[in-house]
Order: sequence, then C-alpha cells, then structure tokens
Amino acid sequence: MIRLRATVVEVDLGAIRHNVRALKPATAELMAVVKGNAYGHGDVPVARAAIEAGATWLGVALVEEGIHLREAGISAPILVLSEFPRGAEKEALAAKLTPTLYTDKGLLAVAEAAEAVGGGVPVHVKIDTGMHRAGVYPAEAAVAFASRVVGSGLRIEGLFTHLARSEEDVTTTLEQLRRFRSVATTLAETGIRPRYLHAANSAAVLRFPETHLDLVRPGIALYGVSPGPDVDMGSLRPALSWRSAVALVKRLPAGEAVSYGHRYRLQRESTIATVPVGYADGYRRSLSSRADVLIRGRRRRVAGAVTMDQILVDCGGEDPIEPGDEVVLLGRQGHDQVSAVELGDLAGTLGYEIVSGIGERVPREYLG
Repeated sequence: MIRLRATVVEVDLGAIRHNVRALKPATAELMAVVKGNAYGHGDVPVARAAIEAGATWLGVALVEEGIHLREAGISAPILVLSEFPRGAEKEALAAKLTPTLYTDKGLLAVAEAAEAVGGGVPVHVKIDTGMHRAGVYPAEAAVAFASRVVGSGLRIEGLFTHLARSEEDVTTTLEQLRRFRSVATTLAETGIRPRYLHAANSAAVLRFPETHLDLVRPGIALYGVSPGPDVDMGSLRPALSWRSAVALVKRLPAGEAVSYGHRYRLQRESTIATVPVGYADGYRRSLSSRADVLIRGRRRRVAGAVTMDQILVDCGGEDPIEPGDEVVLLGRQGHDQVSAVELGDLAGTLGYEIVSGIGERVPREYLG
C-alpha cells in the first residue's frame, strides 16, 4: 500500500532470522507458522527470512495462504494445518501444498484429487490428544485411520498433534505428549513410520524439549511475542513496531473533556495531540483511556475514546510537543517499550490478537 500518512508498521526481518535460529533445536527441523499474514507481519517477507535462517517448512491455515506463497516464488514445503475445504483439493495439490487429514471425507477427497497428479501424495495426519479443535478422536482411532490413508494410495509423511496448555500447564502437556507417542508407537508396530512426528508449538518449543521430536512449529514466538505470561523468551526479539506521528497539537484548560462521550476530562491544563490511527487500523477501541503511547521518550495516555481514524493523547503540561513528533504505538522509543502483550492485557485479549489484528490499510515496511 502507498504510504501518505505517518502511520506505519515496521518489521525487522533481522529479528525474524534471529528468532528462527534461537528457536530451532539442534535435533529437529523448524516449521515457520506464517498463517494470518504471518500474524500481521507480512507472510511473504517473513517466510523468505525464516527460510534463509534455517526453517525447512512453512505452516498456513488456508489453502489461499499457501497458494499466495507459491505465487511469490516460495518453493519450501507448506503444510495446510487443517483439512482442505471441499472442492479445493485439486488446486491445493497442484500448488504442491501438503494436506492435513483427520476425517474420512477429507481422506477420500484428497485421495481422489491425488490420482490426477500421479498418486503417492504426502500427507500429515493430525491426532486430537486433548485440544478438541481438530484431529482424529479418540487418539487411538488414528491407527485405523492411518491404515485407511495408506490403503488409499497416499503417503503418510507426518503425524502431529496440537498442545492446548503448553504455555501454562505441565501435567496436561505431558499427558498429551504421552497419548501422541503411544499412537506413534502403535503405528510403527504396524509398519507405518512417518518421517515427521511433530507437536511443539511456541510455548512447547521454549518450555518442553521433550516435545521437539522431528519438527517444531513456532508461531507467535517467531515474531518475538510471548505465548504466555510465564514463558521465558530468552534472547527472542520483537520483530514488529507500529509508529505514527503527531498531526495536531492543542493546549486545553483543566476541566475540558475530549473525544466521543466526553469520558476523559482533563485534571490540569494539558497538551492534547491528535494522532492519525484508529480502530479501523486495528488499534482497538478497548484501549480507550487505558493504553500508553511513547512520544519524546515518555509514556503518554490515550485520552478518551479511540475513534475510527484518530486517537487523542494527553501529553501533560510540561514537555513541548509538536506536529511531526514520532508516536510509538507498539515498540520501543528511548528506554521504554510498549509491548503487544501489554496492549493485549489492557484490551482483555492476547498479544497474538494485537499484532495479527493490525489492518491492511497500515503499510508494512521491512528492515534488515
């Protein structure tokens, strides 16, 4: 998108490369999960940076996302993490996207489409070990399902599961891993030995080395955002910053109220800065009168309701603030930092939603 206003997202691809190297275990490959436009960071630049740093796989949620990467010239293996939508199988296989399977309908549709590309298509079978979102359930049923997959002429390249509480709970995580390993062991006894066993999401990569297996699948940690409050991020670096600039400055007396609803009233004479960003850009309305931005190295409170295209910021009465001054909405300025986790906590959500919710009308610029 052409950039005419000051509001922009900057993505540090050097941080992406650093994070890939920091997250990749010595004994396992790494799948960079770039679904949701790489959690708002930009799927094609992030995918390329991740591959440069040693990622051997990419993970997406949608067939459309995988095709978009292929059209950009990316040839690395791409796993679609859920079953293909019915009717999308031929197009997905033509793009050499790797299917996930966990239902007989999905199996039959992929097997039929695979005949058109010569058969022997590699697939990954997903087992539900406790997340209960998608996967063969109960987990033990995966043994019979895998036999049907092989019988259809497809090749089981991977077997995987998804961990529900790896950012916070040891017992649940290890029980899910036990169930998964049990199925893999039984399959091996029947002669089915997938090249890849994988279970580790971001928190598991960081907290549970026993989950690393053959392949790890970091998502949010790849971008330097913590998957949970108790997760040690080590050397991982945030890749995204969101910046704007002061557009207008007004000096208002004590007692004046600002923005829609007049729910923010000045307790002293203050400088109010107008900043061109709003909820249409993904700066959430729930941050009204709660979030801070950084201007001239200091925290300044968002004053009153976040509006569709603009916010007002209470800059106090002491510092000179001028149009053009940089405003950091998310990221570092001077010695302070506003993190995605901080904004997520204030908005009653997660850092994941903050970064992935930054709108398409905010241009992305890439560093490094």
